[in-house]
Amino acid sequence: MQRYDLRHLHDDFYSRMGELINNNLKVGEVGIFLFEVGDYSSIQKSADFIKELGHELMNSLKFNEVDWTIVVKKVDAKTIAKRKEEEKKDKEKAEAKAKAEVKSDQEAEIKTKEDSKKTSTKKTTIRKKATTAKKKGK
Repeated sequence: MQRYDLRHLHDDFYSRMGELINNNLKVGEVGIFLFEVGDYSSIQKSADFIKELGHELMNSLKFNEVDWTIVVKKVDAKTIAKRKEEEKKDKEKAEAKAKAEVKSDQEAEIKTKEDSKKTSTKKTTIRKKATTAKKKGK
């Protein structure tokens, strides 16, 4: 287990953290990274960065009022490749689902317009029949 203090880098710690994970940690080893929070966006960015690298974010917690700690486990290249492939498949599934939903929504809109048109036509026919019946009654 290695501990790295990146507080002196302020918001520019991502590349250094990636460098430390890739070069200083062994596969399966855990690294603890301490960094300055700032506006709190760095917390989510750091989690996204670790996910992008393909390693395992084991924990993320507040260290004190201005600092944050994340715990990262370095994984092997095979696991990283597998995770990226799974992420790619999940993205493709999500895109296909979104396209299907759009198509379904479009079909429903077309059906609603057609039904509305049919209803309008029926009302017009009923009015014409009523008007004709009144005229015959006079």
